[in-house]
Amino acid sequence: MTNTNPISVCWLRRDLRLFDNHALHQALQSGNPVLCVFIFDKHILSKLEEKADRRVFFIHETLKQIKSALNALGSDLWVEYDTPEKAWETLTNHFVIKNVYTNRDYEPYARQRDEGISAFLASQNIPFQTFKDQVVFEPGEVLKDDGKPYTIYTPFSKKWLEKKRDNSFYSFETPLTSDRLLSVSGLNFPLLEAMGFAPAGFSVPALTPEDSILAHYEQTRNFPALEKGTSHLGLHLRFGTVSIRQLAGRAESLSPVFLKELIWREFFMHILYHFPQVEKQAFRKEYDAVAWRNDPEEFQKWCEGKTGYPMVDAGMRELNATGFMHNRVRMVVASFLTKHLLIDWRWGERYFAQKLLDFDLSANNGNWQWAAGCGCDAAPYFRVFNPQTQAEKFDPRGEYIRKWVPEVQSFDYPKPMVEHKTARERVLAAYKKALNGV
Repeated sequence: MTNTNPISVCWLRRDLRLFDNHALHQALQSGNPVLCVFIFDKHILSKLEEKADRRVFFIHETLKQIKSALNALGSDLWVEYDTPEKAWETLTNHFVIKNVYTNRDYEPYARQRDEGISAFLASQNIPFQTFKDQVVFEPGEVLKDDGKPYTIYTPFSKKWLEKKRDNSFYSFETPLTSDRLLSVSGLNFPLLEAMGFAPAGFSVPALTPEDSILAHYEQTRNFPALEKGTSHLGLHLRFGTVSIRQLAGRAESLSPVFLKELIWREFFMHILYHFPQVEKQAFRKEYDAVAWRNDPEEFQKWCEGKTGYPMVDAGMRELNATGFMHNRVRMVVASFLTKHLLIDWRWGERYFAQKLLDFDLSANNGNWQWAAGCGCDAAPYFRVFNPQTQAEKFDPRGEYIRKWVPEVQSFDYPKPMVEHKTARERVLAAYKKALNGV
């Protein structure tokens, strides 16, 4: 035992900030000095194939900033690289922990993990207290009048907004002072290389987008060539470096359309929570009968941005190079994979999970199922985006395409790997056959 004074622990996960943090706010009211903790989870990191993973790098850099801020107050951040189970054994051996405070995570793995950690801490007589922080309304708070979960976005959003009117946006701002934090220094902080990862430099989007971006969001959000057409906040929302409460409050006054995008985020979280089977299968089970072609060579061309459809190829190359893809383009490339190539949406979902900086299981799953027509609130299966007309409408000058596919006008650019009309007829026949049980 290296520290015999009783402390409270704030376990940071998807809330990597020291401001407006619900669990940290509660920990600071506990009456014990607070130690902030983060665990690089081996269960998760062991599944990552790319060792220069931008997301791990972003987390590591963000933790450095948090550590520096705590150091300035005479405290420190304890960082473990281990399984959560072993990490908590280490922590309980080092400190006399009176309470553990953390913010709730609603994904299936996270819920299972927290149940295990809660049981372990209970065996040590340590209360494990969790709080709402990464959403405005968590699963169970926005329900139909009969108490059942919504499966359609529009009525969900109406109830969400109605409930919001009765609950003004709040904050959990508690001044961080040295007398509330554990006075300690020189704590664990593993290097990226020690965890088997490498630096992956990239341009981190601004934490607070300009008001003008949100104010003009409705007019600019569909045009991928516009550098400031969207908020680029997905990464910050994913890891909680931004407060959803503060962001939703800004959106309410600046852009009702952007606020609805935040509601979509919560809608998909609610769906995954109430219907966890969607992680592996279609929400509409009958779509699991679709006879996917699943041609690995065609999938590889899609991954590399070599389909012969400029909008699709631009999106995939942007994703591979930056970890970002414009939302309009995400819909186009997802529709192309599932509808034009008849490749299982789960293949595309997994690829996005590997590449997207802002990968979020519920949103990624929900949007892929939407594109494939098999989700809870999906585009109808007979909607097949035409990549050419999408490009003409949303990249009329070809600026976005030329940026990512500079050879688009040359003989080097491949011919379309499938003709749109033929592909549409093929996918409609495949879907009809599956849905009719033929």
